[in-house]
Parts: sequence; structure tokens; C-alpha cells
Amino acid sequence: MYVTLVYISVKPDCMDDFVAASRLNHERSIREPGNLRFDILRDAEDATQFVFYEAYRDEAAAKGHKETPHYAAWRDTVADWMSEPRRSVRYDGLFPVIE
Repeated sequence: MYVTLVYISVKPDCMDDFVAASRLNHERSIREPGNLRFDILRDAEDATQFVFYEAYRDEAAAKGHKETPHYAAWRDTVADWMSEPRRSVRYDGLFPVIE
């Protein structure tokens, strides 16, 4: 399993728009071939902090996500709403075992 955690800081005055745009990205991402999870989390203590948990069957499926029109639209739409560049950390998913 190919997992990426994406850490995002959003400008306070852009929160509602960011959430709406991210929901559209989520709804389309979970329909992609090879997508296992696409969770959007907001920090319980600092509502400007988000983590996207993106799990794909393999690297090819994860790379395919970056080529979708909905990802490109999300990326371009939210770029100016971030208070700093987003940061991604890649993980190998051990459990559950995906065959």
C-alpha cells in the first residue's frame, strides 16, 4: 500500500473555500482506480491545519491521481489559500495487507 500524508496550513479567511474545494477533490479521488482511502482531517485544536491521508494500492495508482483533472483543479484553486507550501510525507502501508 502506497500512503502519503499531506500537511496543509490554510489562511484563516480561506477556510470555508478550502474545505469546499477539498471535498470535491475527495469525492472524485475516492472513485479513482487503485484508491483505498482519501481522508481529509482537520486539527481539533487549530482549525487552519489539515492532513490528507491518501492510500493507494500502489505507486502507479498514486501517480495517476496527480494526473487527474480534479487534482489539477484542486491544486490550482487552493494554492493561494495556503499560508505556507504543503508538505508531503510518503509511507509504506503495512496493515491492512492489500493483495
